[in-house]
Amino acid sequence: MLYLLALLIGIIAGLRAMTAPAAVAWGAYLGWLPLAGTWASFMGHWAAVGIFTILAIVELITDQLPSTPSRKVPQQFGTRILLGAFAGAVIGATAGSTIGGLIAGAIGAVIGTYGGAEARGRLAAAFGQDRPAALIEDAVAIIGGLLIVAAVA
Repeated sequence: MLYLLALLIGIIAGLRAMTAPAAVAWGAYLGWLPLAGTWASFMGHWAAVGIFTILAIVELITDQLPSTPSRKVPQQFGTRILLGAFAGAVIGATAGSTIGGLIAGAIGAVIGTYGGAEARGRLAAAFGQDRPAALIEDAVAIIGGLLIVAAVA
């Protein structure tokens, strides 16, 4: 189950890169992720929550701009993989399986990047514009991220 949750948080990173670490930071802060005594215990600190939340909000805003590059360009894609792996490793740390969580999170980020791009493209075509599709993707990422970290508890 732990690896499935790490994979799922990676998928969230594929949708919105900064939402995954923000979700695990909030999960740690709220006590949903038992990280005390692990390398990832810093994620429960208010500073980590604040930093990742601000970065996630900035990403949600910049994603709406027409100048934002595709999530599949190397820099964007690599960032999603790294942050998916990181968020997966944090979830893995709750059960002493950091490496397994890291791998599952990275795989999830690849799935989320390609799957999210495809789903958003189809939704945008159905709506005739991108904004509603982007807002739906935002909601899926935020709600999904919080449900995933709540499931770890």
